[in-house]
Amino acid sequence: MTNDTRQHILDTGQAIISGKGFSAVGLNEILKASGVPKGSFYHYFSSKEAFGEALIESYFTNYLSTVDALFSKPGLSAAERLMHYFTYWLETQTNCDPKGKCLVVKLAAEVSDLSEAMRVVLGQGTSQAISRLKDIIQEGIHDKSLPMHLNPQIVATTLYQLWLGASICAKISHTAAPLESALVATEELLGLPLQQSH
Repeated sequence: MTNDTRQHILDTGQAIISGKGFSAVGLNEILKASGVPKGSFYHYFSSKEAFGEALIESYFTNYLSTVDALFSKPGLSAAERLMHYFTYWLETQTNCDPKGKCLVVKLAAEVSDLSEAMRVVLGQGTSQAISRLKDIIQEGIHDKSLPMHLNPQIVATTLYQLWLGASICAKISHTAAPLESALVATEELLGLPLQQSH
């Protein structure tokens, strides 16, 4: 029951913070939305910053689990699974549901200057995401669905940064155009036929 309550607070907080940002959301708003008294909140989290760290950790646990599921789909080449991941990214970032939005996009610039502890957790999570990309690119080179000349670490890092930037630009423009451009750029960078994921 303890873990359920803690996770309920995190899930509720993520939905609100994904929409408004970390600084703009007070603890009272999270407590009211989750139906949890303040005393209970401090039983699980020593401060709002500690809550922020746990929120990012929880987000990445769920996110990486989704990535692992997408990358382990049977019957597809590594390149096809990789492009399914980026199509999924495009769809979730253009969805109206704040809970589906990338928390990294929302918090990276904001909390990296506010909290060293939260910045470190963000850094660890993004490194794990890039590592997953590197592994699937290596797999694609081995199964010959991706070109031999690709440097998996460099390409994985570049793709993650490309999509993070495109997600921010999509927020600015309120359109999917930056993400659609990122999808085309991804195919070009990976040396894939441009129609593969469409």
